[in-house]
Amino acid sequence: MGEQRAAQATGLDRWLDVRGIQLHFKEWPGEASEAPFVLVHGLSSNLRTWEGLADLLSASGHRVVAVDQRGHGLSGKPETGYGFEEVTADIRELIGALGFRRRPIVAGQSWGGAVVLDLAALNPGLASGIILVDGGFMELSSRPGATWGRVSVELRPPQLAGTPRSEMLERMRRFHPDWTDEGIDRTLGNFEVLPDGTVRPWLTLDRHMQILRAMWDHRTSQLYARVEEPALLCPAARGDPARVALKREGVAHASAALPRARVHWFEDTDHDVHVHRPNELARVILDSVADGFFKG
Repeated sequence: MGEQRAAQATGLDRWLDVRGIQLHFKEWPGEASEAPFVLVHGLSSNLRTWEGLADLLSASGHRVVAVDQRGHGLSGKPETGYGFEEVTADIRELIGALGFRRRPIVAGQSWGGAVVLDLAALNPGLASGIILVDGGFMELSSRPGATWGRVSVELRPPQLAGTPRSEMLERMRRFHPDWTDEGIDRTLGNFEVLPDGTVRPWLTLDRHMQILRAMWDHRTSQLYARVEEPALLCPAARGDPARVALKREGVAHASAALPRARVHWFEDTDHDVHVHRPNELARVILDSVADGFFKG
């Protein structure tokens, strides 16, 4: 199927056949003279979670593309092919097809951060810089006492299919009382709404576990030295103090190993930094563009 377009309130919906899979993405306009951005979401998420940030970057003159990764949102959902080799190839080929006049800055959140790190390490010169939003600086296997058996149980997603959308909405509001209504609505985009008013995750359990296994096997620490482009790390600090301390160690290691790195901690901020603090994240990113950090 060829490329399709449909106007939306924020961004323009598009689809592109990439390696036999229909990838859904949204695009925001910008000036050719400004660096474009490509935004990559996390596990079991969707591109709409980037809309607040994308609006702000576009308003500052940057062309922005946010993509639903395979198996997620409105993109194609093959039964297999969820390792890093496949998902990074999707992003690489999408970037190649978009005809950017300047090399993009590529941002990823959570699992998407690891995807972006992998993309940059294996494709030097593809991007002008990368942004790791609370992801890409931790290895699941480095968790204290971690084994694949334990991780596969602890991080297995809860059974949410069949939950009424109204109940899911209220649950999200309770979990995230300081998120905006727009942020909650965009996060609800992680789910397909069925005719009976219930939801189910776009990403099936089997595909979720395939990605989780790929994350377990992934060694981010072996990739840092291979990244040639500037890297902006945007970790979040909220929740269990022991896990935050472990994250601080991981960020310190990553920033020391990356050839050129800058770190901005988002204190008292949820894992979904781009949903929780889009204005602050946009300010940090745009300041780094303005002061020449991404020019190398």
